Amino acid sequence: MIIIGEKINGAIPSVKKAIQERDAELIRARTKAQAEAGADFLDCAPSTPTDVEYDTMCWLIDIMQDTAEVPLCIDSPDVQLLKRILEENKVKRPGMVNSVNEEGTKCETIFPIIAGTEWNVIGLTCDKDGIPLDAQKKIDIAKRIIDKADHYGVKLSNVHIDPCVMALSTVPGAMEDFKRCIQGIHEYAPEVKVTGAISNISFEMPARRYMNAGCMAYAIQAGLDSAIMDPCSQDMMGIIYASEALCMQDKGGRKYNRAYRAGRFGIKK
Repeated sequence: MIIIGEKINGAIPSVKKAIQERDAELIRARTKAQAEAGADFLDCAPSTPTDVEYDTMCWLIDIMQDTAEVPLCIDSPDVQLLKRILEENKVKRPGMVNSVNEEGTKCETIFPIIAGTEWNVIGLTCDKDGIPLDAQKKIDIAKRIIDKADHYGVKLSNVHIDPCVMALSTVPGAMEDFKRCIQGIHEYAPEVKVTGAISNISFEMPARRYMNAGCMAYAIQAGLDSAIMDPCSQDMMGIIYASEALCMQDKGGRKYNRAYRAGRFGIKK
């Protein structure tokens, strides 16, 4: 499982406050904690007004890169900002771009820049009409994104399709739709990865962590490759290690045992 750490996002109140006050220590602490917890990428999402987003992202990038070696996931809905960050080589080592979709020319803007590189990219299954509720429509959008990536020469194993997990509170079949998307995307392009913001499933539900854990286990069994999540959640990391072992993605539970010995589960031995 590829873990994309979600804890540096301006939509989180404490991070928003740190950005406003230029509190570099909080950003450093969150960066270090996620790196030590085993994140493979660290989300860098200013979530600020457009007029300050570029400067804010550059500030975050500098702090995060100075704190940890983990590749960054530059995250913005503004494709021109992402393009500028890439072209100006603000990121020292190839990471991840979050995100492109079928709205406008986002794929056509980003794919030529990252083609032939080790940059990863997240593709959201939405278009000019928004996020479809029908799983097949999401799969169809995913196919178009994958085809464009292939056309421009982006390594398909670096493409992560996010089927936009819906909230169970509003879409009763959200988990089944997510499972269908995972399997449908893998059937079309086995080398492409499927990712997701797992916590979306529990929006407006009580005891959200249990719903999130169940969703993660179910999704891993369906073939989920990566997740945008909190790597510092020992409960969730434990669910990942256990699910991978049970689904024979970690034969013999070797990773599970290593994680336990490293104290990743928060259980005293």
